[in-house]
Amino acid sequence: MTALEQYARLEAPGIWRAAPDAQRQDVVVALGEASLTITDMQDRALAHWSLAAVARANPGEMPALYHPDGDPGEELELGEIASDMIEAIERVRRAVARRRPRAGRLRLTGGLAVAAAIAAAAALWLPGALRDHALRVLPPAKRAEVSEALMADIRALGGRPCHTPEGDAALAALAARVLGPDAAGRLVVLREGPVATASLPDGRILLDRALVEDPAEPDVPAGFVLAEAARQGDEDPLARLLRAGGLPASLRVLTTGRLPPDLLRRHAERLLTAPPTPVPDATLLAAFEAAELSARPYAYARDVTGETVLGLIEADAVAAHPTRPALSDADWLRLQGICEE
Repeated sequence: MTALEQYARLEAPGIWRAAPDAQRQDVVVALGEASLTITDMQDRALAHWSLAAVARANPGEMPALYHPDGDPGEELELGEIASDMIEAIERVRRAVARRRPRAGRLRLTGGLAVAAAIAAAAALWLPGALRDHALRVLPPAKRAEVSEALMADIRALGGRPCHTPEGDAALAALAARVLGPDAAGRLVVLREGPVATASLPDGRILLDRALVEDPAEPDVPAGFVLAEAARQGDEDPLARLLRAGGLPASLRVLTTGRLPPDLLRRHAERLLTAPPTPVPDATLLAAFEAAELSARPYAYARDVTGETVLGLIEADAVAAHPTRPALSDADWLRLQGICEE
């Protein structure tokens, strides 16, 4: 987009609607290197449009009406006051049009060769680049919306999450002890839960009820929570979802903030059935040491013989020193009863 360097940091007011039946609202449109960012008057991102895929519904007329190519239901209106923005968008559209193949065998052959090269490069680079861009720009509110949509499918598959007033308080205490004082609400116990633990895109950690009902001590679920938090550090949970959806999912979440229901349903099934991906022992040991928890209860819960988790057992730097308990005895009893209602 070097032709648009003169428009760096260009912003303009506009009117935007997400769908034909949606309410129109005043917005601010910002021109980026490869996209238009549409935010509300409180600077919250509403949509991201690829500059190369912006279509105009009324060429030559004012106010200018734009929409994402292939989705005329979403609309952006720019008036005379946004003339610089309109000029910049039209320059991009003309540049895109000039690059389209023209008639003629030689030109067609060359165009096909270029298209093949671009397609090959796009197949290798574009999905990952768009996914990384989506992970950077998607606001927490949109992550929360995606997570709530996943939770709706999870409830349909595995039942509602476990709740009792006393159990919820104990679960909040466990989250604060393991993940920090601001972690209230990050842990969810499911009646028909995942294989041990799983993560939602907003950072919430799902636990199977067996993790709080079966162990003899709270250090076991605390260890599984620590391991899942470390797993989130290795890979953003939203990245796994977008990777499963491929390029269309990344494009859709960038332009609309939403994901296809069938993709969410399949991902919810995977969260409940797929075993957690392994976390390196060095990463786990560092997390346990930082949390002042012994790794041994977690290790023996994974393998009662200790053979496959010997690295965690032998290198546990905390086991020889007194540590703060994961929960008090009273809170542990309350947590074990969280699914009784």
